[in-house]
Amino acid sequence: MSANESLGRRLRELRTQSGLSLRALARSLDISASAVSQIETGVMVPSVNRLIAIVTALGVPLSAAFEAPGAEPAAASTAAATLGDRLAGLPDQPVEGDGYVISRAGRVPDMNLESGVVYRRLSPGPVPGLEVFESTYPAGSTGSAHGDLIRHDGFEIGSITSGTLTITFEGEDVVLTAGDSITFPATRPHRLSNRSGEPCVAVWLIVHS
Repeated sequence: MSANESLGRRLRELRTQSGLSLRALARSLDISASAVSQIETGVMVPSVNRLIAIVTALGVPLSAAFEAPGAEPAAASTAAATLGDRLAGLPDQPVEGDGYVISRAGRVPDMNLESGVVYRRLSPGPVPGLEVFESTYPAGSTGSAHGDLIRHDGFEIGSITSGTLTITFEGEDVVLTAGDSITFPATRPHRLSNRSGEPCVAVWLIVHS
């Protein structure tokens, strides 16, 4: 199973668990049922905005998409299987110690999305109300090929590790470079893009209320 197929199968599983039909999800996203089907079968790779819109419509955190198909809901177990465990041929759960969880290198794979944008989950296990990701935006890439802005639950805190990233809000562009940080409510419509000639790497903390 390819990474795209695993992601698609996981999204289909989350949709089924939510009780939404394929057509109902498509209507909420304002796209065709065929497009949703292609994403769920791994034929089409979603953009960052599309993936966030999907998990938002399903009422689950973005981190849920990183779990392997068949994994228990994140809230049910701190040892939920990760997509990386399956792809790397490793045991189906992170290493748990006395009050801590370790995810070794190779357990959580890069999630390759549309435009070459790559997301990687940094938290080794579910943390209530909190998600941590690293994103890499290649030169000229964007979170949405259609130029739409996205909004979702929570509060975002981002720090630019390298390169330049542009965050587009309604009527305003904010340009961030290495060392810059930003915080904003994720309910404010926004889009991320890299308009420079070099890759951009950033770390994101999403806090849910």
